[in-house]
Amino acid sequence: VTAYPYIPNALPEIQQRMLREIGLDSIDQLYDTIPQHIRFRDSLDLPPAIRSEADLRAHIEALLSDNRHTGHNLSFLGGGCARHYVPAVCDEIAQRGEYLTAYVGDPHISPGKYQALFEYQSMLGALTGMLVVTPPTYDGSGAAASSLAMAARITGRRRVLLLGAISADRRSQFETFLSPTVNIDQVDWDLKSGLISETELQAKLGDDVAAVYFECPSYLGFIDSQARQLTAMAKASGALSVVYVDPISLGVLAAPRDYGADIVCGDLQSLGLHMNAGGGLAGFIATPDEERFVAENPAILISGAPKPGGQGWSFAWCTFDRTSYIKREDTQDYYGTTQWLWGIIAGVYMALMGPHGLAEVGETISQRAAYLRRLISAIDGVTVMAPETPCFKEFAIRFDHSAVTVAEVNDRLRVQGIFGGKDLSGEFPELGQSALC
Repeated sequence: VTAYPYIPNALPEIQQRMLREIGLDSIDQLYDTIPQHIRFRDSLDLPPAIRSEADLRAHIEALLSDNRHTGHNLSFLGGGCARHYVPAVCDEIAQRGEYLTAYVGDPHISPGKYQALFEYQSMLGALTGMLVVTPPTYDGSGAAASSLAMAARITGRRRVLLLGAISADRRSQFETFLSPTVNIDQVDWDLKSGLISETELQAKLGDDVAAVYFECPSYLGFIDSQARQLTAMAKASGALSVVYVDPISLGVLAAPRDYGADIVCGDLQSLGLHMNAGGGLAGFIATPDEERFVAENPAILISGAPKPGGQGWSFAWCTFDRTSYIKREDTQDYYGTTQWLWGIIAGVYMALMGPHGLAEVGETISQRAAYLRRLISAIDGVTVMAPETPCFKEFAIRFDHSAVTVAEVNDRLRVQGIFGGKDLSGEFPELGQSALC
């Protein structure tokens, strides 16, 4: 008998003791509910076991050597997940045992973690112009869907308007998350300017609209100069305005609250998170510090209070009873906690960069995007979409006047060690052969 008999063991005598404890004679009885004809009876054709750590490392490295990543290639991939430089201190802190845990911890035993998350909330609140910021959830699309569900509960209305170009993946998440209780309507946008049609928005607004949702920058990279008008139109009809942002743009763009946003959401990937085979993604929601917003916020929020006698501050859960964690099956929304580590790393990134650093990064991104736009517009057969409309980080290009498809262009670029832009021709057939760079 081992010192720890409660640990599962493959020894026959241990197996028999465990089976007797649950009233069975054999392991096969555990699988009685599985029909015989679908049980696998043959031997698995597996290679010999690798018993040496050195041999295992060599084997894994050989497998990984077949992959090509954005560190090896010049990358123009984006669409919500892009390769930004991650300072070494972000990786160092992400690997520290005080933070790198399987769960969020408890404020009584993890005060440092809760202080770090409070600092992240405070800095992101300064960028968005909001006083309440959630710890991260799974991704930006999930946070946006929760934001729209919040708006429906706050207003008691059951229709939301989506403005402008939105990725097919995000639209699919909205439909999954909001159906069947909330109806989704799309407001068209102008293909020539890339901007949202105010006329069509006005036509679709009504007393059943809970929220007007738009992205700034948009999925195609456009910065809509009408943002203030859009939020004003939503407010005039009694709807809330939900704005999705790329937080790294807020070093140079106005805080969403300044142009009237009621709820701000987005993804933290650009703030110190690696791509990691598709993310490093972490969504957030930011709102004013008003009861109607906080009461419908499903996330665990962290607040701080001074300790007695001026002995510093304590950080813990705030209004815990309203969260999906407490309400469980009775909740009308669900907001996960698995991405909290990314909130700490985003906080490290924002603290490291500071206001001037974030402004410098934003200016650099804008200048490089504008420079690339000019270079590509000079290529025969390639058209830059809406060249007069300002963009941030990304922009759309079209190959309709060339003799090749986006897939063919990207195949040729890979040979040159370049990852081309995301193919948009499936998401937006009206744009023809187009890509997001």
